[in-house]
Amino acid sequence: MLIPHLGPTDFVLVWEESLAVLKDGTLEKDKSSHAIQDSHRKWREDFLSRLQAAGIDQEMVILQAKKKISYVLLSAPWSVLCYYAEEISLRVPLQMVTTPNFNWSERMLEKIKILNLMSQDVPSMPPDYYTCQFRTNKLERFLGSENKETFFKTTQRHQVLYEILARTPYGALKRGEVGIERLLSENAFSAAYPLHEVSVVDSQSLSMRQILHQYWARWASWKNYQPLDHIREYYGEKIALYFAWLGFYTGWLLPAAVVGTLVFLFGIWLMVTDVPAFEYFVHCPCSFTTYCMAILSSQAGLLFDNGGTVFFSIFMALWAVTFLEYWKRTSAVLAHRWDCSEFQETEERPRPEFTATAPMTLRNPVTGAEEPYFPKRRRFNRTLTGGMVIIIMVSVVLMFVVAIIVYRVILSIIIYKSHNAFLIFSAGRIASLTGSVLNLLVILMLSRVYIYLAQVLTRWEMHRTQTKYEDMFILKVFIFQFVNFYSSPVYISFFKGRFVGYPGNYYKDSQGYEKVKEGGPTQDAAPWETDYELLLCEGLFDEYLEMVLQFGFITIFVAACPLAPLFALINNWVEVRLDAQKFVCQYRRPVAERAQDIGIWLDILQVITYVAVISNAFLIAFTSDFLPRLYYRHNNDGNLQGYVNFTLGTSPSNFNANNTQCRYRGYRDRNGHFRPEYFHLLACRLAFVIIFEHVVFFIGRLIDFMVPDIPEDVEIKIKREHYMAKEALAENEVRTPKPPKDL
Repeated sequence: MLIPHLGPTDFVLVWEESLAVLKDGTLEKDKSSHAIQDSHRKWREDFLSRLQAAGIDQEMVILQAKKKISYVLLSAPWSVLCYYAEEISLRVPLQMVTTPNFNWSERMLEKIKILNLMSQDVPSMPPDYYTCQFRTNKLERFLGSENKETFFKTTQRHQVLYEILARTPYGALKRGEVGIERLLSENAFSAAYPLHEVSVVDSQSLSMRQILHQYWARWASWKNYQPLDHIREYYGEKIALYFAWLGFYTGWLLPAAVVGTLVFLFGIWLMVTDVPAFEYFVHCPCSFTTYCMAILSSQAGLLFDNGGTVFFSIFMALWAVTFLEYWKRTSAVLAHRWDCSEFQETEERPRPEFTATAPMTLRNPVTGAEEPYFPKRRRFNRTLTGGMVIIIMVSVVLMFVVAIIVYRVILSIIIYKSHNAFLIFSAGRIASLTGSVLNLLVILMLSRVYIYLAQVLTRWEMHRTQTKYEDMFILKVFIFQFVNFYSSPVYISFFKGRFVGYPGNYYKDSQGYEKVKEGGPTQDAAPWETDYELLLCEGLFDEYLEMVLQFGFITIFVAACPLAPLFALINNWVEVRLDAQKFVCQYRRPVAERAQDIGIWLDILQVITYVAVISNAFLIAFTSDFLPRLYYRHNNDGNLQGYVNFTLGTSPSNFNANNTQCRYRGYRDRNGHFRPEYFHLLACRLAFVIIFEHVVFFIGRLIDFMVPDIPEDVEIKIKREHYMAKEALAENEVRTPKPPKDL
């Protein structure tokens, strides 16, 4: 349907109404949902009327076929944009920066005169400006103020519209009937989104979305730098910071992957030349299959259990600390370049939902403005209550994990007692498969309940800003996901197979067996129809979660698999392009959001780094053969001859019907008692854990001290920018501009 053009469309609201076709061909609403539709219609009418009262221009387009789809096109006039731009502290340009920006690798390659294959010439480079907060009475001081159509960027117009939509009530404030997000959750509206830029035919003048597709989302760009300034211009700082962090993390994986691959190759060489591997079970009268499997298992274990693993664990711990320190510096540089250095401290406004439901107001000591306020003591009590609920839910998750382990053991025992040869042979597989299916079902069920509960608790805690709200929600959900994803590797690494007893005194009845484990839119469809068919962008939580969990696997359990950084590097090269394609081609355009850094994810990464140091210390001390080998070398003149016999225990003579003795892994005598060497090794292992973590933490603190979070030149530029912004908005003449800022 064609409609008269009243200006740029800043936002689109959509809702659907189902229609039933009667026998006589007339259309009638589904009577079963009549009451709900009436309630939704009343909310929509009230909401749209309040938007109109706020000065928002509206146009409606209705498409009717099998169902009725209504589009409301919203645009903000100049007066509304100016009012809310000052209200939400939008930053506008004072003067253009002419110095180009370079990253560290570009500078390094340029200095050593090496061709930079990662560089690419991306057109329509967004200009860099010195900026300050918008003031209507200082309008003539800002660049481009003479053109009201282009003065505010498209993303800024989206931010203004979303602010209005988020704070406009449609019912009783006491019931929280405020904002577009609540209407979407109640299904009164089907979608609310800003429009993507329309593609242009002229190859010499591509739209920003086409540029991102051409130079970022295509697989051919896998080796090139990401156009971060273009991403920021089109999607906002929050999404741009995610891709900046992802690219930075992927680049830092390269040295870790190289070292890990070398350690793996060293393990292969050691596997071929190691003496103890060929002694394994030489004199053991157990079955030939058991003997062969033990030989192969011991040799394969040397791939990951050797001296190189200890070095690599220390290397990865220091790598993680250094990576985070240099990311802080990069984040500070980007925050300054993108004018977000003080966003959280002074510029971030209260959440619209908080503004509408806060019980009182209080003057902000930083800005001096009267703002909605929620008492800190009440928030603390609510946060404490929410924390107790989270602990209970995590306990439930752990209970299910233990229950599934017990289920596998019980099922295996039942199968072994069935005397069915086929079932007995497959007992391990049957127990593992059914247990995995049950675990998946439990995870899916608890995940839905947990995420819903986390949303309810975080809203109830009444956090003032969107950043704080998201940080607390992320923390709650990540704790659940951390326990969910890492419980199995922790069980396998530290507990599985360690409490089964010894020959003649097994803690489970194993019978002496060894377990064998409808078409898209038409070409002439309007832009709002085309965008409505795209997927909803649900934020960056899942994207960050995937990468942070990966970071945990390559640091916490790196001693078990030195090739993990290499696999992560390959995955991330693919991940960058897949995420780019999703945002450019498959998602509706999200509302641009400002951000100063990656938020609480940085704190989570730091905690994972500390956990990784302790985890690797215990893995090396209690899981690997590194310390037993050192102990035996020390007591045997540096020779490993006879090491295997040293590590084996002897079963009682009455263990089987033939009254023959069998050797097994364990520092026990014939009576099942621990030998003195076991306690000597236990002391060595505990001492190693303490020394390892103290040394690594000390070096990590030293790196933290030596690498400042914010580069000195950036600190100077921030202070200088404060001075220049104050001068520019003063009543006197604009003075000489400050020196250009760059990376």
